[in-house]
Amino acid sequence: MKSGVKQSDLAADSDASGAHGTACPACQSPDSRTLFEATDRLYRTTTRNFRIIECRQCRLIRLFPLPDAGELRAYYPDDYWFTPEAETVDHLEELYRRLVLRDHLNFVCHALGSSQADGPVLDVGCGGGLFLRMLAERGYRVAGLDFSPAAARLAWKGNAVPVVCGTLSNAPLAPNSCAAVTMFHVLEHVEDPHAYLAAAHGLLKAGGRVILQVPNAACWQFRLLGKKWSGLDVPRHLWNFRPRNLDLLLERSGFEVVRRKYFSLRDNPAGLATSLAPWLDPMARRVRRVSESQPMRLCKNLVYFCLVLACLPFAVLEAACRAGSTVMVEARRKQ
Repeated sequence: MKSGVKQSDLAADSDASGAHGTACPACQSPDSRTLFEATDRLYRTTTRNFRIIECRQCRLIRLFPLPDAGELRAYYPDDYWFTPEAETVDHLEELYRRLVLRDHLNFVCHALGSSQADGPVLDVGCGGGLFLRMLAERGYRVAGLDFSPAAARLAWKGNAVPVVCGTLSNAPLAPNSCAAVTMFHVLEHVEDPHAYLAAAHGLLKAGGRVILQVPNAACWQFRLLGKKWSGLDVPRHLWNFRPRNLDLLLERSGFEVVRRKYFSLRDNPAGLATSLAPWLDPMARRVRRVSESQPMRLCKNLVYFCLVLACLPFAVLEAACRAGSTVMVEARRKQ
């Protein structure tokens, strides 16, 4: 398979080792190399170029330089984490969203069934709260965290689930109180992934589970598409993990991996479609406030949906080969 990360894009200068300042958060090695430069291809919040660098030892991929907190906020549009129209969403759209969330729901329910821990499930970065609502419908106690006040309001009003604004380090829950902490597409966004996992460890009961999902930098899509892979999501994704990077981080944070899943019906085929045609992505068009008539919007949505369907066989194949574009991990809190 020919790699989309072309040799001509790589920094050949061995003197670049260690020139990027901070140590790798996974293996602590100071040595790294530049893969390529990229900017915000999806939402176009900035024209600034960022370097994508790779640790020479464990191959964790990260953004360089890391934006400061004030700068990073500018790269997150107000409606990035949730769908403002969700209060008026029609029945068919909700059925579709429930369908594509089944992978997440079943994965978490299996983890909860395997664990002896009792307590609420805390979903970090919960957005509008539909996933929590689906868990609650199965009889689980739930709570959510999100940094967006609008998302929290939507979760309370639209999905009747308790959500507060905040981060995992200041979650309003007692230590050792949760059966599980879930983080779907969160860890790649935070400045210190180890600190986030350590905070989750402190909230979990003995034997509790952390369930997380991130883009998989060991996927075929990245090898084929390089900087055009939507999983990079420059500059919002500060880290791009391979499964072995997650293993190191989880072990350092007091967890042991129980199982992995490399396919998500919601994310894998749609991610490939967005890589191929970012201008068709419905959320990107909404975030960028693209001016289009109602018929044009419906037409673009239909074309995008057909592209997602066309990407499905490839997404299933790469996942079957343990190279899917996302990886979902269940890890057990060590005693």
